[in-house]
Amino acid sequence: MRFFTMKRKTTIYLLLVSAFLLLFFVMYRSFFGMNVRPGQESTVIYIPEGSDYSGAMDTVMANLDVKNEKILRFIAEKKKYPSLVKSGRYLVGKEMSYNELINLLRSGRQMPVNITFNNIRTLNDLAGKIGGGIEADSTEIIDFLNNEENYADDGFSIETIISIFIPDTYQLYWNTSASGLYNRMLREYRNFWNEKRLKLAEDKNLDPHEVSVLASIVEEEATKADEKPRIAGVYINRLKRGIPLQADPTIKFAVNDFSLSRVLSKHLLVESPYNTYKYKGLPPGPINCPSIESIDAVLNAEKHDYLFFVAKADFSGYHYFSKTLSEHNRYAAEYRRELNRRRIYR
Repeated sequence: MRFFTMKRKTTIYLLLVSAFLLLFFVMYRSFFGMNVRPGQESTVIYIPEGSDYSGAMDTVMANLDVKNEKILRFIAEKKKYPSLVKSGRYLVGKEMSYNELINLLRSGRQMPVNITFNNIRTLNDLAGKIGGGIEADSTEIIDFLNNEENYADDGFSIETIISIFIPDTYQLYWNTSASGLYNRMLREYRNFWNEKRLKLAEDKNLDPHEVSVLASIVEEEATKADEKPRIAGVYINRLKRGIPLQADPTIKFAVNDFSLSRVLSKHLLVESPYNTYKYKGLPPGPINCPSIESIDAVLNAEKHDYLFFVAKADFSGYHYFSKTLSEHNRYAAEYRRELNRRRIYR
């Protein structure tokens, strides 16, 4: 009888142990198993700035395949996620446990975004290019940039602020605000203008703002990279001699028509500080967002005696450079004849 009693106790014990192990396995799978599936290899979820716990969880449930929402919320609350919600762009792997997901979201370990901008003419172009890649939209960015009070203390004006944006590819967090974007670009700008570049600018009696202005003109004038330092040298020679720059790209900017293939006499009459036919010296600010190549072309401008240049009539993209007005006029007449032949009248 005692044998059967012991056997029964052992059986009950084994059953209890098995039940406990099964319960432990189920709980472990619930808490630490791969219970979150993006539905593809991976997915990105966005928690907007200012989101509360409810909003963040709504975003999670709308974008991820979660087996058991109650368990997910239980873990989130135990890990104090309701008070640790952080906005951002998060990459959720192919499969994650509830525990891993909440750890990711409460840590704020975002996946950065790459923002690339180049060939930018205006602040509106810039805002439109960047606004699609970060949380701050184009309206917020342009509103910030149009308010000079936001950056006047850093030495910029509404005319020169575009120069702070050095064309390149930058890694930013998705939840970057308009002011955060500015602060990041200001750091990049100050790093760009290192001692070497500042010394090269000083040697030409230019400050960084003036270099950017001149570089923006070179950017528009030169279609061939190897000519940029020579074109920059022409403009520096004219500045030194007090000769108006007479740069056609500044006229296009002044009349706000970048489609012009031919600057006409009527365009030269426009009243604007950007009319470099009418006013000597540099215009108030850059006429585009100049590339690093164009900035360095100004800083390393060729030293020569040329005062004029005009596009070659073969439309190769290269230019004739002249030291005298009479020589320049001959080349200019040749180019005008070719424009007429091709019926390019504007």
